[in-house]
Amino acid sequence: MTVGIASAMMMLTTSCQQTQRENPLLVESQLPFGASDFSKIKVTDYLPAFEAAIEQQRANIQQIVECTDSATFANTILPFEDSGRLLDRVSRVFFAIVEADKTPEIGEIEKQVQPMITELENEISFNRPLFERIRQVYEREYETLQGEDRKLLEEIYKDFVRKGALLAEDKMERMKQINRRISDLQQQWGDVLPDATNNAVVWVDTKEELAGLSEADIAQCAKDAESRGGKAPYAIVIVNTTQQAPLASLDNRDLRRRVFEASVHRADGTGAFNTFPIACEIAKLRAEQAELMGYDNYASYSLEKTMAKTPENVYAFLKNLISQYTPKAEAETKAIEDFARQTEGPDFQLQPYDRFYYSAKMKKQLLNISDDEVKPYFNIDSVLINGVFYAANRAYGLTFKQLDDFPTYHPDMKAFEVIDKDGSPLALFYCDYFRRPTKRGGAWMDGFQKQSRQWQQQPIIFNVCNSAKAPDGQPSLLTWDEVTTMFHEFGHALHGILSACQYNRLSGTSVARDFVEMPSQFNESFASIPEIFDHYALHCETGEPMPADLKERMLASINFQTAYALGENLAATCLDLAWHMLPSTDIPTAEQAAAFETEALRQIGLLNTQIPPRYSTSYFNHVFGGGYAAGYYSYLWTEVLAVNIADVFAQRGALEPQTGQDFRDKVLSRGNTGDLMQMFTDFTGMAQPDASGLLKARGL
Repeated sequence: MTVGIASAMMMLTTSCQQTQRENPLLVESQLPFGASDFSKIKVTDYLPAFEAAIEQQRANIQQIVECTDSATFANTILPFEDSGRLLDRVSRVFFAIVEADKTPEIGEIEKQVQPMITELENEISFNRPLFERIRQVYEREYETLQGEDRKLLEEIYKDFVRKGALLAEDKMERMKQINRRISDLQQQWGDVLPDATNNAVVWVDTKEELAGLSEADIAQCAKDAESRGGKAPYAIVIVNTTQQAPLASLDNRDLRRRVFEASVHRADGTGAFNTFPIACEIAKLRAEQAELMGYDNYASYSLEKTMAKTPENVYAFLKNLISQYTPKAEAETKAIEDFARQTEGPDFQLQPYDRFYYSAKMKKQLLNISDDEVKPYFNIDSVLINGVFYAANRAYGLTFKQLDDFPTYHPDMKAFEVIDKDGSPLALFYCDYFRRPTKRGGAWMDGFQKQSRQWQQQPIIFNVCNSAKAPDGQPSLLTWDEVTTMFHEFGHALHGILSACQYNRLSGTSVARDFVEMPSQFNESFASIPEIFDHYALHCETGEPMPADLKERMLASINFQTAYALGENLAATCLDLAWHMLPSTDIPTAEQAAAFETEALRQIGLLNTQIPPRYSTSYFNHVFGGGYAAGYYSYLWTEVLAVNIADVFAQRGALEPQTGQDFRDKVLSRGNTGDLMQMFTDFTGMAQPDASGLLKARGL
């Protein structure tokens, strides 16, 4: 324990005396893998832990700077890599809680912590003596270093340069100011958007209004109403995407309209729930950042470090997809409206809140399938154990042992030890799948601890989703979309679990945005492999596998009318780019934001009221609250890579152990230790990805 940590130990006051208590965030955990002991962590532990960890990293950086020996990889780069280890640990735990269980107390601590972290990052990024030592090592040793050492040096040096280490003093000072303000704005976004989404809940007075929903879904609406204050007997909760699942079943058209409008307008109104001012200011500051660094716009600046390299390459990729997609989307819309008019009359005008409803009825008529018919076979526990874990066992030889009574940050969370094919302990995996008011929308993967041989630590990885938790005594059932989401997020988890890298900075998912989504999108393919599907698609009451006829109809329906899914993704992608292609002088005001969004979609050919963006600007958390600015295209870009890789698996045997081992060795274990395109080539044998399979894979 260092002096810095000891000075930050929290003092607990009793009625008569003070006793000293060790802060569990600042001492070695006795749990397997060094996992954080959430049973001991108190909310009041976080702030002093951050203070101690920041103090320690400052001291470590100062020690590097004050070294009088000539700068070398050993005395500069390695100590720099190690300098923030404690802060990394504390931050990973705290910000996992911020995302998944943000109580008011956690929110208040975040407001204190975020400026502290931003200030430290500014201090490090613009520390000229530190950067000078790093630059000396880069100039002297880059050509002679090998493997991960060379890659680590390259990443650290270029990261400093991209953050502005070579800027003149006045520009450097402005960059610091921008960093502080963006950090503050993103924290505001993280406060406002979840509150706006929770506030957008649609209250329903009678069960009759919910006609069309299953009894299980109606019971869920009652439970959601109770958990949110009981303003009415039933509530339809708004999730993070534009379209809402109940719209496929609700017979009441006016209620469908209310749900859709609540979703679309959750954060673009007036008052406390308007995020447009935040989004516009973030976009303006990002554009100014890019200009300070000598780029025309933020997209050009951001994309330089990706596989795509330039906005022009991204737009060429997208425009090719749009040209092929557009006629299929128009035909799909016409078919749904024509179908609706068979019952609603020749003058019926299809609205966006009608689309899922009549598409579901059309699917039922043409394919004789509905979500309510298949959901009983998608019990979340079976999907996890008999599907997600079973696929990982068949492909990579992994087994999973549930750790009962293992301390977690929420009772809904489960913990598993991941055991490698040779019987050795490999990682810890946590899953937190049920929605709650304190959790932000969406689904994600992260880690409490990344794999690193340098730090002698194994990965501790978690997945978070937002599925509905059934009332007590009932099984929690999933839609097919939620099933594939679980497989998707576990693909990210595997990227972290199977990492085998020397350095924390390079391990696991520390890769470009337009590569990081590939393992996750590829892992979705396991969900529909017959042997995997049959293993988890078991009836929640009888345990019987899904009948062959129903399975055939269900799998055939996966690609029914998929133009919508591609269109909403394309529209969101192009919105992201539109905001980040602007110079700082052209960023719209908050009052102009909605009109800018409409015009941006019109210009690219995606203004379609029937197929709105998956996320509109006011609730586009990936872009304005997360790390996907100018990078949302990566979901489509990496889908091409994933389709190519799935084809190789299919050719070689999707569940053939050697195929999985090759993918593990050549891609999943390597983190960011080499050229990403070369990793793709090493596994597939393809010099370049083949985009022709994308539309085919989507049934288009």
